[in-house]
Amino acid sequence: MLPEDLLNEILARVPPFMILGLRCVCKRWNTILQDRSFLKFHSQVPSHGPCLLTFWKNSQTPQCSVFSLPLKTWYRIPFTFLPQWAFWLVGSSAGLVCFSGLDGLSFKTLVCNPLTQTWRTLPSMHYNQQRQLIMVVDKKDRSFKIIATSDIYGDNKSLPTEVYDSKLNSWSIHQIMPAVNLCSSKMAYCDSRLYLETLSPLGLMMYRLDTGYWEHIPARFPRSLLDGYLVAGTQKRLFLVGRIGLYSTLQSMRIWELDHTKFIWVEISRMPPKYFRSLLRLSAERFECSGQDNLICFTSWNQGKGLLYDVDKKAWSWIAGCALQSYNSQVCFYEPRFDASIY
Repeated sequence: MLPEDLLNEILARVPPFMILGLRCVCKRWNTILQDRSFLKFHSQVPSHGPCLLTFWKNSQTPQCSVFSLPLKTWYRIPFTFLPQWAFWLVGSSAGLVCFSGLDGLSFKTLVCNPLTQTWRTLPSMHYNQQRQLIMVVDKKDRSFKIIATSDIYGDNKSLPTEVYDSKLNSWSIHQIMPAVNLCSSKMAYCDSRLYLETLSPLGLMMYRLDTGYWEHIPARFPRSLLDGYLVAGTQKRLFLVGRIGLYSTLQSMRIWELDHTKFIWVEISRMPPKYFRSLLRLSAERFECSGQDNLICFTSWNQGKGLLYDVDKKAWSWIAGCALQSYNSQVCFYEPRFDASIY
């Protein structure tokens, strides 16, 4: 028999999804997720690496599959522990996943750890309406915040920005976003700043989490941009991903990075034509885009395909498997961690 500390240290280095399968080996391993010694070792080992989490509802039953990029394997995670109203996948950060939805007429938000199957509903916001939300986690502080901006219909004139702090277990009210014409409901968070695209005034709206105030950044979009997604990279890197061209003619998918000093978008890459034609067969076809740690994932609603781009390696690769086939799949990057706390 191995000493308990040595066994915990070894198990802490096993990929998280394999740990779930090992729990049926014996009673000791079945309770390992509640073992403080194991969780301590697990918190000290390097992350398993980025994963893609896909969520959808099949006949009102929540379904979830996770694709491990390091292992290049899909894993199914039971999501039946979620309440029925949890419908919209807000996002994920440091092992936690956030959902929102309507419970009757009440707009609710929850956070969960899919690996430990723990979850809790957050207190109601001061202004209880459907909102655009984004979650950020402070790993050092072992806390998280959720930022609520305008409502999902873009009527931001009357709703102040609200921020939930897990340490206080409450929402605080901050500045109302200045009147703008939003270009997209997609947001990106990097370097303690939240970014949204705007058409009027043209550029970006930036929310500083440390001050609670909004400001406009006059970064003009590239010419002939059909649709754009903001994607957060590592540190201060902010990317813009979108199609260039006309809906009825030739198009190309490109990636730009924001020059924070000159407030201009600098092109850094283009999707090779063979990938573009396979991902989007129709000129007006819709796609989704998400990113983490300088990785950008493209998914096509109609084709059920996933394409990954590594900004640092400048490499394109298809995501194998069929978990993206559901037309209503919601996708985000995910870091599996047993020690991620919902409190």
